[in-house]
Amino acid sequence: MKPIPKYIAILLVLIGFYACASQGTPDGGPYDETPPKFVRATPEPNATNNTRKKISIEFDEYIKLENASEKVIISPPQNESPEVKTSGRSVVVEFFDTLKANTTYTIDFGDAIVDNNEGNPMGNFAYAFSTGSTIDTMEVSGTVLNAQDLEPIKGIQVGLHRNLNDSAFTTLPFDRISRTDSRGHFTIKGVAPGKYRIYALMDGNQNYLFDSKTEAIAYLDSLIIPSMEGAVRQDTIWHENDSLHFDTIREVKYTRFLPDNIILRAFKEENTLQYLAKSEREQLNRFSLYFSAKADTLPTIKGLDFDDKDAFVIEKTAGNDTIRYWLRDTTLCERDTLTLQLTYLATDTLGQLVPKTDTLRMTNKIDKKRRMALAEEERKKAEKEQKKKAKQGDTLEVAKTEFLQMTVDAPSSMDINRNVVLKFEEPVERIDTSAFHLAVMVDSVWQDIPFLFQADTVLPRQYQILADWQPEQEYQLKIDSTAIQGLYGLHTDKVENKIKIKALSEYGTLYLNIRGEGPHAIVQLLNSNDAVIRQQPVSDKHTCDFYFLQPSTKYYIRLFNDTNNNGKWDTGDYKNKIQPEEVYYFPKVWEMKANFDFEETWDLKSTPPDKQKLDEIKKQKPDEAKKVKDLNKERARKLGRTT
Repeated sequence: MKPIPKYIAILLVLIGFYACASQGTPDGGPYDETPPKFVRATPEPNATNNTRKKISIEFDEYIKLENASEKVIISPPQNESPEVKTSGRSVVVEFFDTLKANTTYTIDFGDAIVDNNEGNPMGNFAYAFSTGSTIDTMEVSGTVLNAQDLEPIKGIQVGLHRNLNDSAFTTLPFDRISRTDSRGHFTIKGVAPGKYRIYALMDGNQNYLFDSKTEAIAYLDSLIIPSMEGAVRQDTIWHENDSLHFDTIREVKYTRFLPDNIILRAFKEENTLQYLAKSEREQLNRFSLYFSAKADTLPTIKGLDFDDKDAFVIEKTAGNDTIRYWLRDTTLCERDTLTLQLTYLATDTLGQLVPKTDTLRMTNKIDKKRRMALAEEERKKAEKEQKKKAKQGDTLEVAKTEFLQMTVDAPSSMDINRNVVLKFEEPVERIDTSAFHLAVMVDSVWQDIPFLFQADTVLPRQYQILADWQPEQEYQLKIDSTAIQGLYGLHTDKVENKIKIKALSEYGTLYLNIRGEGPHAIVQLLNSNDAVIRQQPVSDKHTCDFYFLQPSTKYYIRLFNDTNNNGKWDTGDYKNKIQPEEVYYFPKVWEMKANFDFEETWDLKSTPPDKQKLDEIKKQKPDEAKKVKDLNKERARKLGRTT
């Protein structure tokens, strides 16, 4: 065998070396998991007597800003928004407004600053300077909640006014400002010693003034007096490679700024501006009017191309803000357009209610020609189908009798606290209750029993059959045909339903002993969607009990102090210094058990308002806190190494 030439041997060695080296894909080395660090700023942080309008803040690596328009807060508020941008390793902020004399300016970046490559967050970072000889360093903080349901409100402005007059909120921009995060939490920085009024404002037109009833607001009745004190907190140092065990707990001294637990309950005032918001003819046989606010009286209608006398069946909401008109005359239903003159009360430029008259054209969505064409297509299609069946020897269908559509909500297994409900798609013209028969099974024989038949006081075209329902009893409901006649002449078909009432042992019960409620307090039972299932007032003995609760079902509890005793929650009024009615949540969920009783004592004031509503029923979920991505652990795992 001939020896291998030297140059070939060297080549084989090199190939072997590179083959071994390429067994795994190069990963580019460890990731940078160090957040950006502040290096310097021009002017310096907390500089005094500053006149520069362009601020440059430098970091130790290339950075970027995430959601700057949402997270970066500049105080005091500016008429013209400053420009905030990144330039390599720097953030540059340029003010366009004239800088105010003897004023502390703060630029709060929150967690918006991250490194350019991996997005590692710097954490909460703020910069400040003063145009005077001193810089203000105090802070006040707290939480803004929706007054009606204690939901945290994200992105609402929170501001301080040195001017303690009530008019400042409606005529002057804030002196200091902040904005809430996803938990509803805010911190107002750069505050000087003194006395302040505090407000929250969902500022629709960005003028830092409350000047529209469409804007959500909150205010505190008491004054805010900032202060600070020395405090100690405990910091936990976790084991380097074990997130379940810690090495030590150490005490850290810090300055605590007060108050730090302000609760603002935000609300929208009731809209009193009255105007016609919308009108539509949603079906052939009806049209609807929608007003911006509730009214004491109904509008008047004059038909301009039809006789309006006894022309309608009217359905309305309790506040007369939504009104539906059903046309009695079927010939009017077929008209493509109805022209009418509408007279109603509207708010003028002086805020007074004055009569206003509009001419409305209520037009069908599909004109008569098109409707007739569609009907003819359907007729021909049915006729063709009949001929096809006749040719195949199938039995021809006999035309079915058309009945008034009625939904009977009478389940075969019915809860003891429910009633039978009848629902209709059109108004009812006549009801013959003598054609209704309700019987109970006694010794294998049906025996007629008395019942009440009544219209629902809230929902139109809905009726209830009430009886003395007894647990575990069987009932039979019969309604004769033609017992009910609709507005357009159709009658109902006959009905026969058998109902058995559930046993008491199938339910759970909740007994509440309540402490700290106001007069006329009302407790609401809620489902997992935070929707009201039932409500009832607190008794004179400070108790409230809920019976016949479904097993394996989660229930939540809310209470509101019905200050004006009208049976519903009412919003606030800033001009008249009326706060919204107070709301409390029981910070617990009950998963009900069959044949089981829960008894609880509820002290309304024992848990702070921002800790009462459980996270599982909050609609405003907190944003996940930004963390270093810990990419090196994942890299090590892929490489088969341990850290």
